[in-house]
Amino acid sequence: MNYRIAPSILSADFTRLGEEVRRVIDAGADLIHFDVMDNHYVPNLTFGPMICQALRPVSTVPIDVHLMVEPVDDMIRAFIEAGADIISFHPEASRHIDRSLQLIKNAGKQAGLVLNPATPVHVLEHVLDKLDMVLLMSVNPGFGGQSFIPHTLDKLRRVRSLLDHYQAQTGRRIVLEVDGGVKAGNIAEIAQAGADTFVAGSAIFGQSDYDAVIREMRQALVQAA
Repeated sequence: MNYRIAPSILSADFTRLGEEVRRVIDAGADLIHFDVMDNHYVPNLTFGPMICQALRPVSTVPIDVHLMVEPVDDMIRAFIEAGADIISFHPEASRHIDRSLQLIKNAGKQAGLVLNPATPVHVLEHVLDKLDMVLLMSVNPGFGGQSFIPHTLDKLRRVRSLLDHYQAQTGRRIVLEVDGGVKAGNIAEIAQAGADTFVAGSAIFGQSDYDAVIREMRQALVQAA
């Protein structure tokens, strides 16, 4: 299994964001996770495409953009222009999920769909051909530092089964990412439930030694394999 760790800059020091991105990449980050909130779809306001564009030359790994905005299509276009590599959005934020996914795919970017804790899995079934990633929220979106919701493990197993069945039929693998409350102490259990990409915010940026915490996560993942 090719596990990937995606530090969320929502928990980084905003006064030196470029330096934080460089530090966490040097520590072994595989992706930079970019949480975009609009104070409408979720009750918080974070950063927009201009910040993504500014960080694009700094990041030597893919930028993984999670759009928590409504409506979503204009922001998809803006983040395509800003240099995002992966763009994921919530089905509740799009009137036409298939069309929104196609906007991302037409630009040559990777497309993802995000499921909140209470969003049913069946929303994925008719758009798997356009998905490169499924992101399961293991907290309710809007704020960092929340605790992992335990029933997410059951949902991960269900989605992993769906994606494995799709891969067996088509030969195409879809990444399964999880976001919310991920840390070294639970990352192995989350991996065993089916996740292969792990978003971690405060668990990484809340520590003084990024190398040590990412190394601890990778050691736990080796044990989970």
